[in-house]
Amino acid sequence: MESVEGVNGMESLRIIETWPVPTAAAGVVRADGSLAGSHGPVDHRFALASVTKPLAAYAALVAYEEGAIELDEPAGPEGSTVRHLLAHTSGLAFDEHRVSAPPGQRRLYSNAGFEELGDHIAKATGIPFAEYVHQAVFEPLGMERTTLEGSPAKDGVSTVSDLLRFAAELQAPRLLDVRTVADATSVVHPGLKGVLPGYGHQSPNDWGLGLEIRDHKSPHWTGASSSPRTFGHFGQAGTFLWVDPDARAACVALTDRAFGPWAAEAWTPFTDAVLAELRSR
Repeated sequence: MESVEGVNGMESLRIIETWPVPTAAAGVVRADGSLAGSHGPVDHRFALASVTKPLAAYAALVAYEEGAIELDEPAGPEGSTVRHLLAHTSGLAFDEHRVSAPPGQRRLYSNAGFEELGDHIAKATGIPFAEYVHQAVFEPLGMERTTLEGSPAKDGVSTVSDLLRFAAELQAPRLLDVRTVADATSVVHPGLKGVLPGYGHQSPNDWGLGLEIRDHKSPHWTGASSSPRTFGHFGQAGTFLWVDPDARAACVALTDRAFGPWAAEAWTPFTDAVLAELRSR
């Protein structure tokens, strides 16, 4: 992917200047890996919060393709598998390592589940999970300013420049077989209800493997014009990454203000403006 430095190219990205945040940066990368535009300090390192999860999930899928783990092998609480942990259907509670439901019956968004996943992969590979993510994802993609500094659920730190490289990978995989990524961005355990943090109860609350799938959720953090096939993740640090296959583009926005009403109000019109500008080209 070409360097993000000095690139602008999209007027819609300037909307981040109106956000009530101390610092914000954003960028858009097309499905062919070319940059549509960027704005703000794209090399500034931001805490990612839950935007860490797609990075951790991608590393898990590398471990799967390398043969270190199987998606349907036991992991986490009794009856749960790697697939359950990735799809938030293990039954583990949000931030506690306790079981709240039988595996596969409810979509319980779980930081604890991703921590169990990291521990499982570390044991299977003999490599600390933070180091495994670095070797499997960050290093081969040239994500030189990205680190995992704790929980694989929420303690990643990165830049817009680096996450645009990852967003390009999601659209045209080089580290994984395209079929694996297609499975990761398809609904796992369809029809399950659940709460989308910050946006309330959703029925269904569709997810793939470590990636949330938009479908027809309402309200939602992506745009009103985002396609149902859109997938990605947002974080409580005021961060998001989405990929819209119909638009053939992905967008990253990072801030240093915690998610709250400001984000729920700002992100949807921002995404709609980005998509409208992409369509007009």
